[in-house]
Amino acid sequence: MTSTFHSIETARRSLFTQTAALNTTGHNIANANTEGYTRQRVNMKAASPIEAYGLTNSTVPGQMGTGVEFTSIERIREMFLDDQYRGENSASGNWSIQSDTLDKLEAIVNEPSDTGIRTVLDNFWKSWSDLSKNPEDPTARKIVVQTAESLTDAMNYMSTQLSNLDRDLSTNIDVKGKQVQGYLSSIADLNQSIAKIEGMGDHANDLRDQRDLMTDKLSKIANITVLETDAGYNISLGSQQLVQGPAVTATVDSAFLNTAYASGDLKAGEAYGMIFSSKTYVADYKKQLDDMANTIANGEVQVTIPAGSNLPAGTTVLKDSEIVNADGTKTTLLAGAAVPIPLTGDLKTTVKGLNGLHQLGYAMNGSTGRPFFTPSVAGEAITASNLRLNPEIAADPSLFATSLRTSTDSAGNISVIKGNNTLALLFSNMKDNKTFTTADGSKTGTVGSYLSSMVGQLGIQSQEATRQTKNADYLVEQVDSRRQSVSGVSLDEEMSNMLVFQHAYSAAARFMTTYDEMLDKLINSTGTVGR
Repeated sequence: MTSTFHSIETARRSLFTQTAALNTTGHNIANANTEGYTRQRVNMKAASPIEAYGLTNSTVPGQMGTGVEFTSIERIREMFLDDQYRGENSASGNWSIQSDTLDKLEAIVNEPSDTGIRTVLDNFWKSWSDLSKNPEDPTARKIVVQTAESLTDAMNYMSTQLSNLDRDLSTNIDVKGKQVQGYLSSIADLNQSIAKIEGMGDHANDLRDQRDLMTDKLSKIANITVLETDAGYNISLGSQQLVQGPAVTATVDSAFLNTAYASGDLKAGEAYGMIFSSKTYVADYKKQLDDMANTIANGEVQVTIPAGSNLPAGTTVLKDSEIVNADGTKTTLLAGAAVPIPLTGDLKTTVKGLNGLHQLGYAMNGSTGRPFFTPSVAGEAITASNLRLNPEIAADPSLFATSLRTSTDSAGNISVIKGNNTLALLFSNMKDNKTFTTADGSKTGTVGSYLSSMVGQLGIQSQEATRQTKNADYLVEQVDSRRQSVSGVSLDEEMSNMLVFQHAYSAAARFMTTYDEMLDKLINSTGTVGR
């Protein structure tokens, strides 16, 4: 026969199990809004049944049930969805950084606008056009100085802004490296703590949640690979091992991330986006701006110098050129040949940008032209950062060369025709000259077309990055929604479970009370008949 107190034990087990279920439900509800929390579930099973006690095999049919017990409290989580989420999270981190960088580049370029560099260029060309109407007007010359300095200031400022953006990206790469190192240390510590707790037979659910949250945040920065072993998470970046169980196996900093980028191990994430943006977008637009500045100053450009012009003595042609005479005949001048004085026809030749063109003319004091633009440090190649108006011209606007004509008096003295505007007209026509060629020969066109090409390229890249960012964010949201449907806490579901466990607890308590009354009757009332 069974033990007299068998059902008391059954009721006790039921009470304990339902209490654990209620406690777990309360824990889920309390953490419904906790970042990274995974809902937990109490696994229940029927307790092992027993044979009825006796010296021989019992003839009582069946085995006696011993109630319920819970075997574990586990998280409800799918590793497959975690892997998907981390992959999409890395892509999202990359595109969000690229999009943000391109937005900043658009703000720096500031085109099209009324205050951008195109407006400054237009004002520069217009000032030369105005000067050509009255080359001897000192006010017009001062305006050319001001517009030229505005152009150099705009170039300098834009170059500085690009350098600052590049420096910000480099600084943030170092910050991201420190964040990665912090996450790796935390994950390694959690690996050790989880292994210790689970080695004693328990499930370290909350510590696992913390580890997964750290891993998710790490995946935003870099394209990590996660492998779970008995010792915990092993995390790698391409071929680089970062964490093995309780040990951090790499020191992640800016140099490490740049090396990983160069080797191809770093392929996504915010760190990748920063390095890619710095080395591709910022470097490219800085080069294009430098090319434009150098092209304006020294790039090869084809000009037609009208017949009758008197170029400075000793002037030679840069490349093979030709003189188109009034009768239609042509005279070829080979590269390096001296230019005849005066020109008997229109000379179609190539000069080195505005500097080369300016050196063909004469200033108000009769001196020959000098370089129009110079670098801020003598001997350096002209770039957007060091472009400046020749300090001598800036200090004395009369040194602008506007004339290409001279006259000779009866005594043989040569003097400049100050009112001649031929060179000023050539300068003003440079706006529409389509033969400006960059130093590397990669582009030919007007100065305006260089700027339009740069602005158009930036617009397309920014639009594409924005589109990719939206797509990546949508995929992250979609995968996270699927993950939350499995792992997230549903308050409605938890409230339903709470009612189920509450009723089960109440029923078990009622069962124990009932059995207690039975035992009371048995113990206190048996053998009292007839008293």
